[in-house]
Amino acid sequence: MANITILCGSVFGSAQNLAEQVKTTLTAQSHTVTLNIPCSTADMQNADAVLVITSTTGQGDLPNNIETFYFDAKSTMPLFSGKPFGIIALGDSSYPTYCGAGNKMQELFFELQGQEALPMIKIDAIETLEPETLALPWLEEWVEQL
Repeated sequence: MANITILCGSVFGSAQNLAEQVKTTLTAQSHTVTLNIPCSTADMQNADAVLVITSTTGQGDLPNNIETFYFDAKSTMPLFSGKPFGIIALGDSSYPTYCGAGNKMQELFFELQGQEALPMIKIDAIETLEPETLALPWLEEWVEQL
């Protein structure tokens, strides 16, 4: 079983609620799971895999509770050296910056030399009010790739 770190960026609580559901699901599968809100680059150092769950705010911006992680990682570049990562991005497709925070985190993990285990899932608030209905099936497939 894997040691999985969840990094969560949430503004109004939807991403945090989803992150808590994901943690419960992974823990039930005997994975060791750490959920970090807010998070720092130190949180991913001992992880076998990192899962980012984030909403988008403003003009495609990161929520405050993950923004510090992002800028610290951009400046210190703590390599993730081929370890798997995944991104669950929550957004609203009526905005031109749909899932902008997820896109930024995906780009960051590529820069840190992480390996995307499964393509990012973008969950549109216009299409679903319960993001777990899409995220949990994606999670099952992501875990199989670890």
